[in-house]
Amino acid sequence: MFRSRVLLFFSGVCLNDWKILFDKELLQQCFKSVMNRKRALISDTFKVNKRRVGNEKQFGAVNNGEAGPLDVKATLQDLMTLFPRKLFNDALPQIVLKHQLYSIHNDRTQVDRQLSDLREQGELLMFQLGFDAEAFGLVFAADYKAKVLAGEEGRGTRGTVDKFLEKVLPSCKDLSFNKEKMLKEFLFTDSEITYKEKSWQLVKSGVLTVRDAGSWWLSIPNSGRFTKYLIQGRKAVLGMVKKSKYNEVLKAELEERQTNSQVKFQIKYHIHDIIGAELVECIPTTSGTVLRCVDY
Repeated sequence: MFRSRVLLFFSGVCLNDWKILFDKELLQQCFKSVMNRKRALISDTFKVNKRRVGNEKQFGAVNNGEAGPLDVKATLQDLMTLFPRKLFNDALPQIVLKHQLYSIHNDRTQVDRQLSDLREQGELLMFQLGFDAEAFGLVFAADYKAKVLAGEEGRGTRGTVDKFLEKVLPSCKDLSFNKEKMLKEFLFTDSEITYKEKSWQLVKSGVLTVRDAGSWWLSIPNSGRFTKYLIQGRKAVLGMVKKSKYNEVLKAELEERQTNSQVKFQIKYHIHDIIGAELVECIPTTSGTVLRCVDY
């Protein structure tokens, strides 16, 4: 009887009738109610404090909480705001590296599919940057055309470049062009692409660079300095990570670091570069994403 009184007292049950003490069924119901409330309290407590980690992959996708459909075009526009127009006197179109998209979106197949669609629609151009077989630059076609035409003002190559932009850009889905394609698909004459003075006009203007005999890469005029600064800044930012304890650093901390003269771009531009190129791995922690250098 004493044990029953204690149990009912701690369960918060008020006894108006001492006869209830002898009702075994009622005692069992009270005990069950108390235990259920206790389990609910414990469960709620852990649900509040529990933090989900491990959703991020080791490489790329440092912000992988995509709530809606993947929108590569919007991501491109966001990344392009990091491009330093003033550094190049606004002479270059805004350039994003294809692998930088992989630092934001996990689904590479979907990224590549949407990029292909944008290129098919004539909205986007892709370029082989030359310093790495896996490095591709992305530029919106309208921006590319505007910068090329602005650079051609008053030059003798303007007529040939105009023709190239009119015939090639609207349906440009390739990274390079061979002589046969230029003749049959884009309807250039043999003299325009064979004679040195004609082919030199397109190469001199920067819209083409020589790939090998009889073929040319589509190119971004005056982009040599961009490539130089990209490689230079990449090495400097990777050096910051390597010099940190255990060759790793919090991404948020790295974003706030002061940079030296070797880093010409915004540091976030380089961070997206080294993550997407898999030069660092991303480690999710309770303090945030940690970037760790990868040794190959």
